[in-house]
Amino acid sequence: MNSFFAVSASTEGITVRVAPNFLAEQSVPAQGRWFWSYHIRIENGGDEPVQLMTRHWRITDGHGMINHVDGDGVVGEQPVLRPGESHDYVSGCPLPTPTGTMEGQYRFVREDGSTFLAEIPCFTLVAPATAR
Repeated sequence: MNSFFAVSASTEGITVRVAPNFLAEQSVPAQGRWFWSYHIRIENGGDEPVQLMTRHWRITDGHGMINHVDGDGVVGEQPVLRPGESHDYVSGCPLPTPTGTMEGQYRFVREDGSTFLAEIPCFTLVAPATAR
């Protein structure tokens, strides 16, 4: 599992794993556009069902410019994760630089109505030509 997912973080029984992938075919460096996909796996290692309600992303480009992205659920879904279940999705991120980082939080709600934030670990976005 760890060989595929570059980074992971666990919060209150929820583990978030991330695997970023540079997409050369969707990038146009001459026009200042680099594009990555990222595969997220969210695992419920806790003992109660939870529902993912919202997401918050902090996206930083190679110049240090920060963009915050907030929204409901992930890719149009607000999945319920029972104990032992996981949810996978793939999304994408364009940047105006060949490097950057992403990190954030998911807000979950428990059956009793209480909420908590689960960390999305910081991961790097590096176009292959800039890797050192």
